Amino acid sequence: MEKEKTGILLESGTNEMEIMEFTIEGNLYGINVAKVREIMMSAPVHAMPHSHPAVEGIFKPRDLVITVVDLPKYLARHEVPKGEKDLFIVTNFNKMYIAFRVHTVVGISRISWKDIQKPDNTVSGGPDGVATGIAQCGDDLVTILDFERIVAEIAPETTIQMSEVEALGKRSRSIQPIWVAEDSILLSRMIQEALNKAGYTNLRMFPNGAELWEAVQEWKGAEDQAEHVALIITDLEMPQMDGHRLTKLLKSTDGLKNIPVIIFSSLITEEMYIKGKQLGADEQLSKPEIGHLIGVIDHLLAISGAGKGTRK
Repeated sequence: MEKEKTGILLESGTNEMEIMEFTIEGNLYGINVAKVREIMMSAPVHAMPHSHPAVEGIFKPRDLVITVVDLPKYLARHEVPKGEKDLFIVTNFNKMYIAFRVHTVVGISRISWKDIQKPDNTVSGGPDGVATGIAQCGDDLVTILDFERIVAEIAPETTIQMSEVEALGKRSRSIQPIWVAEDSILLSRMIQEALNKAGYTNLRMFPNGAELWEAVQEWKGAEDQAEHVALIITDLEMPQMDGHRLTKLLKSTDGLKNIPVIIFSSLITEEMYIKGKQLGADEQLSKPEIGHLIGVIDHLLAISGAGKGTRK
């Protein structure tokens, strides 16, 4: 799996991704291959007391203890019979290893992020939904699940913690404009709340890189650039345009290349870090390190000169 992923991970800003398609009760779902470490046959697990109902327990393939999430049960909200041929998709994101039980793995499709549509609220479930995109893979429609959202519900302590912001103490208010591209409704809301609490109140939120890129065209090259946007934060996985493509466009365009860009993603692996650096990202941070993110914002605004005289 690692060997197969290397090619696409080291490409630069192609706006493409590989989706691993899998089924649960006959329905087709997908996960970004960059999140997948390996596929295993399901195995007996050791139950853990007082855990979320969808957590089966833990198992230890080789030297790593991994939490197992019963994805059929999580999605159905009731017990779903387990089959002898069920599989575990072992994932690695947010610096965690988690295995998700699924029924079958269909294969891998390579598509453009442009082929992934953001589902409307009737499909996604709004802020509480776990469908982050609908992908056209050949003749099939594949529901891309928001695995970060799922883990955040199962283990809230693993996601953005406001206590990290509170630990920074009392801070002055900044009116510097910061733009954020984040497709997860939950995480977008949490990032906005955290930055507001840290004193950054002039925020503009975008559900994907394409909409942010379109908005930036309105004043590209203007002399008062910093009055429009002083810094950009972007996720990596987003419908229409991913964070690497957005970073490449910004850093290769005159009049925009000096805007500091922070990649804030659950996928900051060594390979992804190299790719982001090649594209010109000023900083790359792994979710959910919100306290670290705020410190980096402070630093980049200070060295760019955009933060001078803007705090109250």
